[in-house]
Amino acid sequence: MENTLAERRTERGWSQARLAEILGVSRQTIISIEKGRFDPALPLAFRLARTFDCSIEDLFTPEDWHPRD
Repeated sequence: MENTLAERRTERGWSQARLAEILGVSRQTIISIEKGRFDPALPLAFRLARTFDCSIEDLFTPEDWHPRD
């Protein structure tokens, strides 16, 4: 799954450690999500979306998803 987490985090000037602290997860979790090695469960995805004031779809896009023409 592709995501815009690193870009959004950087725009806010947050380190991976700071975002992990805000969300109550480990820094390794943030690293894994940003690198696409881990797709968060729905509760964490909702917390991420609330943290960045956006929808889950704004943060995550399936790699094989293509918008309809």
